[in-house]
Amino acid sequence: MKTSLNLLFILCFLTIKVHAQTYIQNVTVVDVINKKMIPNQTVVINKDIVTEIKPVNKIKVPQNATVIDGKGKFLMPGMTDAHVHFFQSGGLYTRPDAFDLRKQAPYEKEIDWVHQNMEDFLLRYLKSGITSVIDAGATYNFLKLRDSYSKNTTLPSVYMTGPLITTYEPDAFKNLEKNEPFKLVKSIEEAKKMVQEQLPYKPDFIKIWYIVIADPKDMEATAKKYEPIIKATIDEAHKNNLKVAVHATERLTAQIAVQNGADFLVHDVEDEVVPDDFIKLLKSKKVVLSPTLTVMDNYYKTYAQKKQYNTYELENANPTTVGSIYDLKHLSDSSDSTTVNKLKKRFNQPQIDAYARKKDSIRVINLKKLSDGGVTIAAGTDAGNIATQHATSFIAELKAMKESGMTNWQVLQSATINPAKIFNKENSSGSITPGKIADMVLLSSDPSENLDHLTHIEMVFKNGQPLEANKILKVTPEILAQQQLNAYNARNIDAFLEPYSEDVELYTFPDKLISKGKEAMRKSYSAMFDRVPELHCEIKNRIIHGNFVIDKESVSGFRKNVKVEGTAIYEIKDNKISKVYFLP
Repeated sequence: MKTSLNLLFILCFLTIKVHAQTYIQNVTVVDVINKKMIPNQTVVINKDIVTEIKPVNKIKVPQNATVIDGKGKFLMPGMTDAHVHFFQSGGLYTRPDAFDLRKQAPYEKEIDWVHQNMEDFLLRYLKSGITSVIDAGATYNFLKLRDSYSKNTTLPSVYMTGPLITTYEPDAFKNLEKNEPFKLVKSIEEAKKMVQEQLPYKPDFIKIWYIVIADPKDMEATAKKYEPIIKATIDEAHKNNLKVAVHATERLTAQIAVQNGADFLVHDVEDEVVPDDFIKLLKSKKVVLSPTLTVMDNYYKTYAQKKQYNTYELENANPTTVGSIYDLKHLSDSSDSTTVNKLKKRFNQPQIDAYARKKDSIRVINLKKLSDGGVTIAAGTDAGNIATQHATSFIAELKAMKESGMTNWQVLQSATINPAKIFNKENSSGSITPGKIADMVLLSSDPSENLDHLTHIEMVFKNGQPLEANKILKVTPEILAQQQLNAYNARNIDAFLEPYSEDVELYTFPDKLISKGKEAMRKSYSAMFDRVPELHCEIKNRIIHGNFVIDKESVSGFRKNVKVEGTAIYEIKDNKISKVYFLP
């Protein structure tokens, strides 16, 4: 009897092992280390590890294995956004220190919302082929959330620091207790104490916000005044086996940080073109740098009310945060209109545009110099800042890096193997190699030919588990309604029509048919989008009832100072808007 039980146990174990194996056949492997494509390969995954990669005719597939046909497809490593912030939503109300709209939306409401939507952000990263994220400045409450989500092995891996240890703390973020993202330090003793305070929360690293506010003539003296604090923070972190990331956008502060042991610079230098000695310093210290080229431009365009999201972002970003950026149109008539209109006027001035272009130019030149000089570059967006959306902003960042002069292969490395080096994980992740974690992305197009092909995702593998990209994120009636609203306000006809079914019907309530079919909508709405450049719809009230969304709307732009009020009822069927009823 005992022998029979042992045999049964062995058979069960072998069956589990067979079913835990996945074979991706006849696929082209994107080899980011050697910068080449390897066609006609079979990739074997056992549980969460890549175990074999061989030509398709060299591996025999067991009868009961899971087989995925990779013919005509490209398998690349999962990507990493090396600079995000989950305490920030990417929406208009997320940085009250930069744009104070707390009269419109209390910051406490924003704090609650980002906590409730961290999982949504993670799923959007996963759907975008981003299997790991590095949160370079969080809170104690977010460290707890990180721990709770780490139990779900199909979500992206999250590497997170606690509050930023800083030489300057904005008033808007003070006295928030465990939701406080910044911790001001004024002495060596305070710096050591602040590192120690984070240790019980098990941060993955420590982050310093090295901010120097001084007249240009006093810049060097002020930066050096903080140097003992920077050194003490880094030393205390290293003593506890934690790496240190530093926000330092000036050449001097970046150099001081690196000379004192910083491991990771989370921004490019933007105040001067870096000298060769600086590049040699970073390379000799094996410092990783994340350039974050696009984040500031998103601020400037938002303030100027010129921010426009493309079709990809309108269809894939969190629709609530995208929608908030378009709130500026109707906030121009609110109690905050003075602030909003003053910012719009200021950031449309030629001198501001010239200043922004100069900063952009310096960042781009420095990135090319640093990359050519052998410094390890890790792609990062600073997602969560105003208008820099979680997950979807990554492609724009990669394309900006490409425009700096980096090759497609260099950019692909910056999104895969290079970020793994931040935490010394390049031997266990970052490329498709036997023995490494099976975090991978199956694409229908070659990403080395065109970076836009990184959006052509068919499947994502997280810890070896295959996930169909179009099934990762659950579509809700509210998401569909908000997506089409955002695209309406962007006057983007393709993104506007995407949430609708092919045979959608539009009615004047209750039953007078106005239009039938997507093509009829395309014709009428395209004409309106062209005709009404100031078109804007504000939702005054929204009710969600089952598969119906009822919006009380206020539309402006047709005539100056005239708004059209009405109600739209959206009926959702099979994850698409199938009918719309309009009430005057």
